[in-house]
Amino acid sequence: MKIVSMSGSLRENVGKKDAKALRREDKVPCAMYGKNEQVLFSVPQTAFHPVIFTPDACFIEIDINGTKHMTMLKDIQYHPVTENVYHADFYELSDDKPIVMSIPVYTTGSSKGVMKGGKLVTKIKRLKVKALPKDMPNKIILDVTNLDVLQGIKVQEIPANNFELLDVKSSVVVLVKSTRSSATTATEEESASAAE
Repeated sequence: MKIVSMSGSLRENVGKKDAKALRREDKVPCAMYGKNEQVLFSVPQTAFHPVIFTPDACFIEIDINGTKHMTMLKDIQYHPVTENVYHADFYELSDDKPIVMSIPVYTTGSSKGVMKGGKLVTKIKRLKVKALPKDMPNKIILDVTNLDVLQGIKVQEIPANNFELLDVKSSVVVLVKSTRSSATTATEEESASAAE
């Protein structure tokens, strides 16, 4: 799993007034919970860029006054006008406690169906994965080489090593849709085999 580092400072005061003052300084009020008591801290607005401007999943190592905490982003709120990060909640990871994350889906290979003129469609772009932190994948790669027109890959057909997929098992993740050109190719093939 990709790890992004952030540096934070403990919040001396808590409340709306303090949070407003932090935001004026371009800092984001944050909370971390999980292992011990809730920890309230702030991080610079720019520290969130590697986390929110990427489709990839990641863990976040937060250094708060010299103490490092391995976390995952649990919740994030944005300002309705500026779209700056307004508040963020982090969950501190434990080696022995499973977590649930939304993991991006990627495809590899050239599908048979696409070669015939079909169109490959990713119907589910992210899958919910439950795993221990050490087993959490940062992406799920599906090989579509053998998919023909109108064939797809369902959640239940995805190999899950040391993790569990929580989406509905019968849901189609990727599918090769039929198009006009793929339908024409199929008709031509049928005509050719009939002539033989």
